Amino acid sequence: MTADPHSPAAAPPRHWEADVLLRDGRTAHIRPIRPDDAELLVTFYARVSDRSKYYRFFSPMPTLSDRDVRRFTQVDHDKRVALVLLLQGQMIAVGRYDVVGDAEAEVAFLVEDQHHGRGIAQLLLEHLAQAARERGIERFTAEVLPDNARMIHTFRDAGYRVVSGYEDGVLSLEFPIEATDTSIGVMRGREHRAEAASIERFFNPRSIAIIGASRRQDTIGQALVRNLVTGDFTGRVYAVNPSAAAVSGLPAFKSVGDIPDDVDVAIVAVPAESVTDVVLDCAAKGVHGMIVISSGFAETGEEGRQRQRHLVGLSRSYGLRLIGPNCLGVINTDPAVSVNASLSPVMPPRGRAAFFCQSGALGSAILEKVRNRGLGLTTFVSAGNRADVSGNDLLQYWEEDDATEVVLLYLESIGNPRKFSRIARRVSLRKPIIAVRSGRTTQGVPMGHAVRRIAAPPEALDAMFKQAGIIQVDTLEEMFDVAQLLAHQPLPRGRRVAVVGNSDALGLLAADAAAAVGLMVTRSVTLSAEPSAEDFEDALDDVIDDPEVDSVIAVYIPPLNVSGEDVANVLAAVGEQSDKPLVSSFLGAEGVPELLRVPDVAGASAGRGSVPSYPAVEAAVRALASVVDYAVWLRTPDGAPPDPAEVDTPTAERVVTRALANHPDGADLTRAEVGELLGAYGVSVWESIPVATLREAQSAGRKLGWDVVLKATAEGLRERPDLAHVWRNIDSIAEMRNAWESLSTLVRDPGGADFVVQKNSAPGVPVAIRSMEDPLFGPVVSFGISGPIIDLLADRSYRIPPLGARDVATMVREVKSSPILFGYRGAEPVDIEAVERLISRVAQMQDDLPQLSALELSLVLAGADGATVLTASGRVAPVAEPRSDLFVRRMTDHPGGDTIPE
Repeated sequence: MTADPHSPAAAPPRHWEADVLLRDGRTAHIRPIRPDDAELLVTFYARVSDRSKYYRFFSPMPTLSDRDVRRFTQVDHDKRVALVLLLQGQMIAVGRYDVVGDAEAEVAFLVEDQHHGRGIAQLLLEHLAQAARERGIERFTAEVLPDNARMIHTFRDAGYRVVSGYEDGVLSLEFPIEATDTSIGVMRGREHRAEAASIERFFNPRSIAIIGASRRQDTIGQALVRNLVTGDFTGRVYAVNPSAAAVSGLPAFKSVGDIPDDVDVAIVAVPAESVTDVVLDCAAKGVHGMIVISSGFAETGEEGRQRQRHLVGLSRSYGLRLIGPNCLGVINTDPAVSVNASLSPVMPPRGRAAFFCQSGALGSAILEKVRNRGLGLTTFVSAGNRADVSGNDLLQYWEEDDATEVVLLYLESIGNPRKFSRIARRVSLRKPIIAVRSGRTTQGVPMGHAVRRIAAPPEALDAMFKQAGIIQVDTLEEMFDVAQLLAHQPLPRGRRVAVVGNSDALGLLAADAAAAVGLMVTRSVTLSAEPSAEDFEDALDDVIDDPEVDSVIAVYIPPLNVSGEDVANVLAAVGEQSDKPLVSSFLGAEGVPELLRVPDVAGASAGRGSVPSYPAVEAAVRALASVVDYAVWLRTPDGAPPDPAEVDTPTAERVVTRALANHPDGADLTRAEVGELLGAYGVSVWESIPVATLREAQSAGRKLGWDVVLKATAEGLRERPDLAHVWRNIDSIAEMRNAWESLSTLVRDPGGADFVVQKNSAPGVPVAIRSMEDPLFGPVVSFGISGPIIDLLADRSYRIPPLGARDVATMVREVKSSPILFGYRGAEPVDIEAVERLISRVAQMQDDLPQLSALELSLVLAGADGATVLTASGRVAPVAEPRSDLFVRRMTDHPGGDTIPE
């Protein structure tokens, strides 16, 4: 079964090479082994201990012979696959598998001793298993000495089902490498911990070096030193300037290597062409990560893009993580750290929200706005070109950060929606995410952002945010409106609202605004124009105690020469004690005014129970509605996705593979292939017989046992309101002749009408379910009522698989025409469960089969007793690149400045 090592080998797939994160948050590079790795292999092997060599080969093997080196470095990337892990240009680990039987391969690893405990063997196992699955291998075997506990745990902890045997002093392990929920969960758990660990040091450094620190005023290097020192950073600060003895009272070092102590983070503010040298210096010093303030990279054009690509590759190859380049920097308001490693002179107050943005200029404005509103932040990152560290890394960190209760994201473009969606869904279950996304209408991408082509409509991206539980708003002002409510008030239980105020006009405005956003005003209490504090307190207590009220909006417009301080004290006291959210329009103030703040023992600018105020009551209602939608999403059980055991995935894969074998460049599937494909997922398509003549139509009617329809299916005739293209209830040769002659007259060009004969179905509402494979999103599914008017109005809902029960149910109900399905104007309601089941199957199929470029169930009749698929079509196409969420941990390639989220 072993191939000739001297035979020419095909090149391995490009995606087998990747940057990866180790358990401690450091980076490394994994790739297939090459024949020219011989010297690297020999040097690596010489550094490995005798004990590790014995564990690998079961015998003393102090050196590798020339024959061994050739055998280990010359593989065919098919039956014999080997992956190496590189750090700072040196090989530190190698893993391989060799096919030993039918769909079975033996796997083995060797990791340099000083790198044990960094999760390297688990990483190699993940990547080898992914490569093996792509080569049709189903099982791995391994022989391990019983006292090699580390390797035994590697296999057992991978999440696979391991079967053990023992013979001749050797433990034999065998396990299927199918990606199960357990193994995927284990892999993603490790991914989460590694990415969070890689960010932790940026926010909690013990020492920072400013490379490019300057004595000159009004320079970036001077501002960085000033902001870090005046921000009361609790760690050590080192200035690096080769031409100065001191900077702002700090001794200056010629290079980071001259600093006598350890350095956790380096802030880089040198010309772009010098940053490469800084990377090498930082790597030699053992710096964990760099914040590159310097500009002159992808935002400047192609030359800068290439410079940025080189910067990222070099940084990762030396184990460094990178924020930037062209960024504002990082802030942590925790008094135990108090780090302002940014260009912003504003150190925001301590709060409960974390903020991620991309633009540096926008970042400065955001910090100013945060301070003015009294919102407060835990941490802040302005990541510039996001060449390495992305929003996903920060979500991984903030998920575990107890101080962060709300996550704010300002996104200028989207790079890897699938991973972002997966992480955001999980984070949203623990803490709300509020996002503003620029370019929603124009789909514009700022300079320095490289994204893959998007084939799906913009609505698909909105749907992805919605199904992940993200609160998407249109402006930064709305983001802060929602954030201040989430940071200081409890979540509402439902959509019922009470309005308490001293103005009839504002009460009516509040009621109108609530109705417009789906809230129900169940109580409205209007006090006198000059109410006392006791009046307000009694009214607020009354509505809060009302079981028919979920949230309260308080409106106070004071009379002349009245400060309103007494009413403010009441609002603050009630807000602190209430288990229902209380928002206000108090004196037209914006944010959390001092009068409405509750002291916070944790040191935040405003504590839990502080009452947010909005200058306009409509803004208060909109913010409350956004929070209500999130609370409803949070409390709606998702349900499990469809059971994979209920479908025949191998058959579906064979259909797609066979079609691509016959048409390597892609092709439309035949009716028979579409039927077989859908049948593998439990979906039946009614037989449809194409006919070109009256005689063929009559024969088709007899074959189907009559009670048939004759219809034109050509693109220009389907669902035309001005043409009767369908003749129903045909039950004889004569009736078929009448139908044929009548339709032929109506359609004018019978030869191009694409007539078909089909069994007559029960009446129902026509719906359409479509799916596609998008280069950026991966699988996308849409749903809508069928018809030209509906298509013209784009009344469709979208989701990104995999879908849970909540996703599917919401998808059906959010189209504006959905009342037609639920008994509109006395009609009989359709079988919604059957429709939802059909959507789930299509979503599951599209998720399972990336080569299925498009699938369209263009005519499904949803009736009271089920859903009948009358018309379906599909297309297959080769996949240029695998989806971004392979079952392995890998960092985004970021070609010249890829976009966030990662």
